[in-house]
Amino acid sequence: MTTATITTIRPKGPLTEIQFCAWVAQAMPGDRLEYHRGFLVLDTFHGLSKLGDNERNELRLLGTRAFWTEAQGLVHLVQERLGPDLFSYLAIARPKTRSSADAVTQLAALAA
Repeated sequence: MTTATITTIRPKGPLTEIQFCAWVAQAMPGDRLEYHRGFLVLDTFHGLSKLGDNERNELRLLGTRAFWTEAQGLVHLVQERLGPDLFSYLAIARPKTRSSADAVTQLAALAA
């Protein structure tokens, strides 16, 4: 019996939409990326978030792009609860198919 090691990439700083696109475009099936740590919905709202305007806007773009890649069948999106109001938001790469080829091309162009 073989045991698989699962590794999740956890960037040291906030991830941008462009970095996320680059990761999705080159990720192998099963690769995992933590694209946000916190409370995504609250972290994007002025007055509830401790983030500045630019960081909040970038996070909003990142969240929108993550949902788009999931809708295109490129990733699974999951959350892991770490504590009260603290979650790890993960993207897990899915196998690329013919039907997802156009979406991958769009992501690669955004990341370039």
